[in-house]
Amino acid sequence: MCLFEGKNIIAVTARNLCPRPLWEQIPRIRNAGITRVILREKDLSPDAYLALAEKVLSACETCGVELTIHAFPEVAEKLHVERLHMPLPLLTQDLSSRFSLLGTSVHSLEQLKKAESFGVNYVTFGHVFKTDCKKDLPPRGLSLLSDICRNTDLPVYAIGGISKENLSEVMDAGAFGACIMSSAMEL
Repeated sequence: MCLFEGKNIIAVTARNLCPRPLWEQIPRIRNAGITRVILREKDLSPDAYLALAEKVLSACETCGVELTIHAFPEVAEKLHVERLHMPLPLLTQDLSSRFSLLGTSVHSLEQLKKAESFGVNYVTFGHVFKTDCKKDLPPRGLSLLSDICRNTDLPVYAIGGISKENLSEVMDAGAFGACIMSSAMEL
């Protein structure tokens, strides 16, 4: 069932939400029409992340899904993955020349301008809606998403509480696409 076919959707991983090994989830993500995955697993050591990334990359290559490495540029280089998503505080000037696709997450207009100065190719913005991942933080909402989108030429992907039911709202606010986590891990 291609729930997201033709949409600019990125699946962001959270293996603790997945009822099967993460690499076995990749075909399900692809069958839903999603062709990009960010391997986010922030709690892993570099070695554990590399071991997981090798398995997920193999599944992605088999299924025709683009894998983006999160926060581990050395893992991306070792695996010859040219797509990297870095937390804004960890961005460095040299990363834009080392990767063909570089993204980061922003939560304000000030952070957006900082991200642009590092030569990123896209940003994620959120969290837009209430989400279990950020229970203690109020959502930033569609209005700020719209402000972010109006103030950059970069593609902006909304993140946080995004579902097929509210996807049209983030697109109407100017987002280029959206990132989904829980719903992608539960497919």
